[in-house]
Amino acid sequence: MSTEHPVEHLDVLIIGAGLSGIGAACQLRERQPRRTVAVLESREVSGGTWDLFRYPGIRSDSDMYTFGYRWRPWRNERALADGDAILDYLRQVAGEYGVDRLIRYRHRVVGASWDSDTARWTVRSQTPDGEVTLTASFLWNCGGYYDYDQGYTPQFPGLDDFRGQVIHPQHWPEDLDYTGKRVVVIGSGATAVTLVPAMVAGGAGHVTMLQRSPTYVLSMPGKDPLAQRLERLPEKVRYPILRWKSILVSVGLYQLSRWKPDVLRGFIRKNTIRQLPPEVDVDVHFKPTYDPWDQRLCLVPDGDLFRALRKGSASVVTDTIETFTDTGIRLTSGEELEADIIVTATGLQLLALNAPLEVDGRPVELPETMAYKAMMLSGIPNFAFTIGYTNASWTLKADLVSDYVCRLLDHLDRHGLRTATPRPDPTVGQRPLMDFSAGYVLRALDELPKQGDRAPWQLKQNYLTDVRKIRRDPIDDGVLTFA
Repeated sequence: MSTEHPVEHLDVLIIGAGLSGIGAACQLRERQPRRTVAVLESREVSGGTWDLFRYPGIRSDSDMYTFGYRWRPWRNERALADGDAILDYLRQVAGEYGVDRLIRYRHRVVGASWDSDTARWTVRSQTPDGEVTLTASFLWNCGGYYDYDQGYTPQFPGLDDFRGQVIHPQHWPEDLDYTGKRVVVIGSGATAVTLVPAMVAGGAGHVTMLQRSPTYVLSMPGKDPLAQRLERLPEKVRYPILRWKSILVSVGLYQLSRWKPDVLRGFIRKNTIRQLPPEVDVDVHFKPTYDPWDQRLCLVPDGDLFRALRKGSASVVTDTIETFTDTGIRLTSGEELEADIIVTATGLQLLALNAPLEVDGRPVELPETMAYKAMMLSGIPNFAFTIGYTNASWTLKADLVSDYVCRLLDHLDRHGLRTATPRPDPTVGQRPLMDFSAGYVLRALDELPKQGDRAPWQLKQNYLTDVRKIRRDPIDDGVLTFA
């Protein structure tokens, strides 16, 4: 007699217990309570990004009225919240919806194979007790889009010569003492503009932000003034008002950046000049060569970065690195930056899938697929993925993906169907998946799926468009095929 245990089968298997995975599981629990669901998480805790990153000052770079879930209000007074508050919010939501009981920790997915005969995914996970196999009718990748194991650090000349500490923000040492130390932060994106004022506030002797080229930095209130004026309204009235205000401002700024970039550029420039000390040249350090939203805008709460510059406890240098030295960095201009600690806030390593996929024994080559509604892939049945917007809050798109997957599963049940597969039209032209010039995107474009030149294969990056199409357009649109 066989002593093997039967393989456990689930209706929906979610990969990742971060913002997207928790939200997806909550919506399935709420709207599809009879379905069996599990969440596989490679780490030993939930929270994803908000537990992984521990660097000083980590916070959202989107307002929390859109970064919080549409169906579960954000109740903290901070519009740009710190990482601990976001992590608490995620875990509270998981507890409220019973999702914390669905998460299987230390399950690193190493492969997933679809079999058309059985209409099932077979998913293999590595655990401390060995490999575990599960099957699922629907597979949903909510593992984000970057490698949790390794951040991106360029090959800096002379790196090994430096006698101090070199740290990537993705792997921040818990016991790092930077009190009174000279710190150089390499980078100018959201992580760098967060780290500089936070390390100043934490007692660093001096912090220099070393950037190869400037980024658009825009100050916004840490507490939303409208939220303070509406605080006496009931939450069910107040939260939608604040959320839609934030959505419309975000969409409006992005559209303005596309139609009249000079207007938005001028607005940001005036805002920046007003807050900079006179010795910091805006045209050298805060005048990017690209238009606003060609890369993501950096939001700083209450102008904390500019405040650190005015105090003289922080500075900004725009130059390129010639080499690391034993005491710091020598720049191409000949200037030397002495440092005790160097932080390489140089970005992420993009990782489009958490594990390789196969369909009927054939490996899936991502660059040969096309993204359907930016949430499914051509030729891959019963599979969805969640990736947020590049020009707005991640959760706006994550909520829409949850809406769509729940609608799709309802459609399959209602019509006695088992599978749904996007089938591309060969006449659809191909384009890169993301029209976004951030370094982490450009480095990985050749490894990503394509998008098309028209709907439903085209990624609009517009919430107002998507909220209509994803929530209201018929599931059976002539592009999805069913069996």
